[in-house]
Amino acid sequence: MILTLPFYYIGLAIVGIILIIGVVFLIRNYIHLCVERLTAERLELALKVKERARRIQAQYDTESIVYTHQGPKKKSRKYQKVTVLFADIQGFTRIVEQLNPEVLIDELDQLFFQFDAIVEKYGIEKIKTIGDAYMCAGGLPVKNSTNPIEVVLAALEMQQFMEELRRNKMIEHKDYWELRIGIHTGPVISGMVGRKKISFDIWGDTVNIASRMESSGMPGEINISGTTWQLVKEFFESQYRGKMPIKYKGETDMYFIKGIIPELSVDGEGKKPNELFKIKLQHIRFGDVEESVLNRLENELSEEFTYHNVKHTIDVVTQVEIIGRGEGVNEEEMLLLKTAALLHDSGFLVSYKNHEHYSMELAKEILQMYGYSDDQIEEINRLINVTRKEALPSNHLEAILKDADLDYLGRPDFIPISQNLYKEIQTFNGKMSLKEWNKKQINFIANHKYYTNTAKKLRQVKKEQQLMALKELLKEQP
Repeated sequence: MILTLPFYYIGLAIVGIILIIGVVFLIRNYIHLCVERLTAERLELALKVKERARRIQAQYDTESIVYTHQGPKKKSRKYQKVTVLFADIQGFTRIVEQLNPEVLIDELDQLFFQFDAIVEKYGIEKIKTIGDAYMCAGGLPVKNSTNPIEVVLAALEMQQFMEELRRNKMIEHKDYWELRIGIHTGPVISGMVGRKKISFDIWGDTVNIASRMESSGMPGEINISGTTWQLVKEFFESQYRGKMPIKYKGETDMYFIKGIIPELSVDGEGKKPNELFKIKLQHIRFGDVEESVLNRLENELSEEFTYHNVKHTIDVVTQVEIIGRGEGVNEEEMLLLKTAALLHDSGFLVSYKNHEHYSMELAKEILQMYGYSDDQIEEINRLINVTRKEALPSNHLEAILKDADLDYLGRPDFIPISQNLYKEIQTFNGKMSLKEWNKKQINFIANHKYYTNTAKKLRQVKKEQQLMALKELLKEQP
């Protein structure tokens, strides 16, 4: 028996189906709009992260402006710490007499091509070649603190290349070239010269002294000034040569660089830097990162950041080093901890909410500029992530940073710091009475624990005293 439905039932069913389809369509459109809006917001924030990172890097190119004798259109920049290298080929004149010009130029081009590759590897700026002389400088156009060390490393690599070339020439019973290198560190002025053919150049006493270091050296040697030696002596072995008079400057010491300190070189041979060398160099480079990030936090965070400001960042960097030393971390671990502490609140430059995420994004952008490896950046981001309020440390380094970030809980100035945090939260996260805030702080401190033995020794007793002081304060509040 076939059941026949009334016609109006079928009509209602069709209408119902149409309504369901319409509702699904509206829901789909709403979800699509929400996704578009969230994507747009994330894109906007991502662009902000990249812009912040670009501005951090760009600050190194904002040097003081002076004007040369060529007129106001020829702007120059003054740098306070640049390391200049002069290299001069010895035996060039003798070999010129024996080689045809085309072969000579080809060999010289190959030599300078190799030098170009070496200076580029160390982030050094080639200035010019004059005949058989080669000139380069570290510390410009981007300022850095490591340029004396990097220039000496480049000089060693140049001499090692020349030594290998010499051995090959001797096997072939051919004449060979030797290299005399001079290095000095100090202030320079840089700028563009020429009218039709524009080129980059540098001037100043530092350039002249570096040239004197080269002319006073010996073939196969690297002759550096006493000024440069003071900046690189923790990395290299040397031979003292005495003093050289400098016109209007008195005298300067001279040293031959003999190689890298054995414990900082591969297999102790003094030729190539090992991992410990690189970590020590990164600790110096950290100073450049620190100056850059702290300047941005100081200049770009509004006064409404009464707690998460440059002072808090400095406190955490300082405390992470104190706790880290107490916990016996090694040099690379200390570098990672200090870098994570420096950048853990940088995300506030982008957004107050979920700032840790943007701190990690900025870390990726910034640290690549300063020679941090991908593995190091990944570890630093894991450390930054543990500073989230709800996150728990899963290893020793995370425990150290977590304790350093909340070090203020056991400090004598806890109450005023807590009040600064309260003011900031009032501004960005809505209203809360001071009494409610103090209740939350009491609950937080009562349940908080320090993870490292060093932090427990330094702050645990004081933290308990602060808890008592908060409870007394709460009694006085209406």
